[in-house]
Amino acid sequence: MADKLMTGAEAPAFTLKDSSGQDVSLASRLGRNTIVYFYPAASTPGCTKQACDFRDNLASFQSAGYEVLGISPDPVAKLAAFAAKETLSFPVLSDEDHVVAEAYGAWGEKKNYGKTYQGLIRSTIVVDPEGKVKVAQYNVRATGHVAKLRRDLKLDG
Repeated sequence: MADKLMTGAEAPAFTLKDSSGQDVSLASRLGRNTIVYFYPAASTPGCTKQACDFRDNLASFQSAGYEVLGISPDPVAKLAAFAAKETLSFPVLSDEDHVVAEAYGAWGEKKNYGKTYQGLIRSTIVVDPEGKVKVAQYNVRATGHVAKLRRDLKLDG
């Protein structure tokens, strides 16, 4: 597992396929704030809740100068079904070999029902316009995370 990213670090570059099979890169987002969030699996209850929270808050993020990218280890076809079913209005990206998740410190040891395994750690990294880490949050909760992130970024009030 890669180390967790720290505030001020250079955000690792990446290019991944979105739900329509198009390449999306972090480099194309330079000059803007970008919220990169990692979630374990499309169409599961927690990941659906989190994605819908980002969808429902997207306009306010965008008006404050933030873009949103969701990344999971799901294949493009599963992401296409997920994005269509939930009418997601931001890119969800496929990281099937979890190279990007590893580079961002979002892949590692997890425990579930007493079993230890390697998997995706629900995480959110905010990248500033220069490509540096502005916020790094690991082991976030699916429910309530978007509201907490908005508070942390001082987007409320």
